[in-house]
Amino acid sequence: MTTEQNTVRVSTSAAEQINAITATEAANKLLRISVEGGGCSGFQYKFNLVAEPAADDLVIEKEGATVLVDPMSLPFLEGAELDYVQELIGASFKVNNPNAEASCGCGTSFTI
Repeated sequence: MTTEQNTVRVSTSAAEQINAITATEAANKLLRISVEGGGCSGFQYKFNLVAEPAADDLVIEKEGATVLVDPMSLPFLEGAELDYVQELIGASFKVNNPNAEASCGCGTSFTI
């Protein structure tokens, strides 16, 4: 499923980092974001590189980068933005999620 009006956004810095990571990949050039149960706050984000989207994925394209979200994860990511941040403690993908009521210090686990 491709949509013109994405419910999940990708920042320019995230798109640039995805392109940098996938530049050396032979087949897996798409970044899949999913939400799974677990982590210290109840839910956690998972990032995987894959070769192709599933038929029912939300496909988000930004500046040559492609991000996929499966239909089970989409309600948890509604209105969220995938960003790439560089801080003193390191650089990482960060999900700015308006649905998260709380998150842990690592930023990959959250509560709704």
